[in-house]
Amino acid sequence: MKNSQTCPKCQQQRIIRIPGQAGAHGSGNNIPVGFTIFSSIMVTRFVCTSCGFSEEWIESPEDLETLAEKFG
Repeated sequence: MKNSQTCPKCQQQRIIRIPGQAGAHGSGNNIPVGFTIFSSIMVTRFVCTSCGFSEEWIESPEDLETLAEKFG
């Protein structure tokens, strides 16, 4: 969905991008990798507004490397 802008479930092209956020007490769409909200990796959602199917992506190559170091 991220690259094709087409839903793999219903084939529609009504895709929205919802950027990740980090809020108080761990809220938001993120992966904590430290002790503060400033050390969270943002997870971007792509949602089909026709059927509701969604995907989540880490868009930053640096964040992918951080995840590999922390959890790999």
